[in-house]
Amino acid sequence: MSPPDHEMEKRIWAEGRIPAGVDEAGRGPLAGPVVAAAVILPETFAIDGLDDSKKLTHPQRVRILEMIIIHAVDLAVGVVDHEAIDSLNILKASLRAMEIAVGNLVRKPDFLLIDGNQRTSLHIPQKTVIKGDSKCCSIAAASIVAKVRRDEIMDKYHEIYPEYNFRSHKGYPTPEHLEAIRKHGPCPIHRKSFRGVLVTEVK
Repeated sequence: MSPPDHEMEKRIWAEGRIPAGVDEAGRGPLAGPVVAAAVILPETFAIDGLDDSKKLTHPQRVRILEMIIIHAVDLAVGVVDHEAIDSLNILKASLRAMEIAVGNLVRKPDFLLIDGNQRTSLHIPQKTVIKGDSKCCSIAAASIVAKVRRDEIMDKYHEIYPEYNFRSHKGYPTPEHLEAIRKHGPCPIHRKSFRGVLVTEVK
């Protein structure tokens, strides 16, 4: 598959509007927050290797993030913690994180390109794009910003709860993580409403 392109953004810029790509990281883990990012890229923009964050290695994401920070018109993140995820559900929490990220932008967009098929409640024109992080440059950039930021948060939680080895799996339900929950029980940042946490009993 070809890398994401800038065609959607170009059309929006040509209409005199400012587009922001929006994506999140952390819907699937059993612990930690969901993190979203909103990124406004210049009208003419190219970064070698820019792609869906899931297709990149951590060093590649960090390198590309540095380029995004240098070249972006603006970028921001939104973080919704595990308690809010348990209260709202993960879909609503993910959308809330996106809304926070957009709200944190200094340069206000007039159009949102959102990964997936769910719109936010923001009163801004928006388009959802299935697999947008593989199709649209600004969404791909947002996916990288969100992923790197969330990984940084989980690395910090690793220092607090080293017995779960969050640095390795970032809270995703790997066999190692599930075994750690069985052995130690859930820790304060586990999502208590998630099946992998609820059904795992301490031996």
